Amino acid sequence: MTQFGARRHSSPPQADAGHLERLRQIPLPLLSDNIHRGTGAVGLRPYHKASASTMAGTAVTVRTRGGDNLLTLRAFDYCRPGDVLVIDAGGDLTNAVLGGIMTAGAAMLGLAGVVVDGAIRDVAEIRGREFPVYARGVNHRGPYKNGPGEINVPVCIGGMVVEPGDIIVGDEDGLLAFPAAEAAQLIEKALAQQKKEEQQMEEIRQGRWDRSFLEALEARAIN
Repeated sequence: MTQFGARRHSSPPQADAGHLERLRQIPLPLLSDNIHRGTGAVGLRPYHKASASTMAGTAVTVRTRGGDNLLTLRAFDYCRPGDVLVIDAGGDLTNAVLGGIMTAGAAMLGLAGVVVDGAIRDVAEIRGREFPVYARGVNHRGPYKNGPGEINVPVCIGGMVVEPGDIIVGDEDGLLAFPAAEAAQLIEKALAQQKKEEQQMEEIRQGRWDRSFLEALEARAIN
């Protein structure tokens, strides 16, 4: 379907499975620091049970009217195991876009997670599961099913643009998306930083904390 405002595009190829598996072992701040700290969603938070693993998957996107989930329900037909369903509901909190049944269905289908720039409900149920669910807020009022909406178009989630086929990652610190083609280089940089930070933590455990780098930072500061 190509009509503007009601487009439905096929899902792009999934990201490399090896890259996704490595990303699940990397804390989000290490990835964020190596994308110049200037991107990532703002205002969305996790509602699921905390997990040691980072959510990582290929983005299947939905743009929908706030409080309506007709196209979100249809978007499950475009998702494959390992994908993350990313729903741009415009940040609207007047009605929940999904709740316990739809998130349980997403987990059953093998999705890696669901992200909603909008409201969810059945939070007690969602918090009892490790299946990743991120949202802007909560409202007990249920969704309408009238449309309109679009599937696999660029969306904006908490100020972060997500393209269909992007890799989206999330943990307790938030959400980040980037092109799949950049994954290998980003992983390499993040792991190098992780090694440096582990060395710093070991020094702190030994009662040492080298902060001599501050002199160079202060010297270049503009006052």
